[in-house]
Amino acid sequence: MESQALLTPIKIGAYQLPNRMLMSPLTRSRANNPDSAPTALHAEYYAQRAGAGIIITEGSQISEQARGYAFTPGIHSAAQIAGWKQVTDAVHAKDGRIFIQLWHCGRISHSYFHNGAAPVAPSAIRAESGNCFTDQGIVRPELPRALTIAEIKAIIEDYRQAAKNAQLAGFDGVQLHGANGYLVDQFLHESSNQRTDEYGGSLENRARFLFEVLDALLSVWGADKVAVRLSPSGIRGFDSVDTDPVSIFEYVISRLNDYPLAFLELVEPLDPVTDKPQMVQKVAPHFRPFYRGTLVSNGGYTQETANQAIQAEIADAIAFGKAFIANPDLPIRFARNAPLNAWNQATFYGGTAVGYTDYPALA
Repeated sequence: MESQALLTPIKIGAYQLPNRMLMSPLTRSRANNPDSAPTALHAEYYAQRAGAGIIITEGSQISEQARGYAFTPGIHSAAQIAGWKQVTDAVHAKDGRIFIQLWHCGRISHSYFHNGAAPVAPSAIRAESGNCFTDQGIVRPELPRALTIAEIKAIIEDYRQAAKNAQLAGFDGVQLHGANGYLVDQFLHESSNQRTDEYGGSLENRARFLFEVLDALLSVWGADKVAVRLSPSGIRGFDSVDTDPVSIFEYVISRLNDYPLAFLELVEPLDPVTDKPQMVQKVAPHFRPFYRGTLVSNGGYTQETANQAIQAEIADAIAFGKAFIANPDLPIRFARNAPLNAWNQATFYGGTAVGYTDYPALA
């Protein structure tokens, strides 16, 4: 490839980037247990990948209530802030930029994480698929209890505090995890949100929680250092599937134009959705006309298809996941058209440095 759109500079939000390759948020399940603090190993892992235009961290729970998995990091305690400060210092020492993804699992959780209490959700509807990972093994998500309005307001404040904690930890910005069937996404879908108050029913009401959280994040960071992640055509498991999922996302994405965000990340379906005709088969091409800001597309891209998507103006940048896991120097490899390391899926979640920081860079 003589000229690669992926490797051209771009201004995203407050930052001038050397390339259009973002590192996708990737759960790796290697935080300390039970304090959910990142370690020096996280600092090494993220610093190795500082050549990305922006690194988006793995989802990080905003509170103890937000937790749904063991060994995932948080951003709500002093130990977690200190752990993340190691990470951001290491990334910045290599001239990288790093956003933290703020996460609340909602109903994708288990009483194991909540001293025996039920997880929380918009409505008391159990997820029919998906799993939670505890240090005792894999468990099914349990029946959640519906949040009260007062509790919803408290969670919004948890997001605000997490955003402040992210500043203390030295991050360059935050991304709101509004995808993949977790709490923000649960509010958007009629299949998981059957409320009859101001947070349920109409498109406007189901989107209210997302926009109130977004307002809280902007109050701390300003819009040009805040991003949003959405998965309009679902994701493997967690079954947030509606009769008309397109309308809610056309509404939300159009309204996001009112916020001059750093970027909007849209996730392509990881599994074929040809058996779900109500879902969009190709997310970025469908929703690009609805969004005037910086659009990042994520999901199954190769070097060739990523360059094509940018050249066709389907997206402004591309987020890579598994390719960055296995290739810490991915932008350099693309620049040289060098072969890629193969990833080892058996080491994606949990474990040690093996399959985490031991993938080789080019000589």
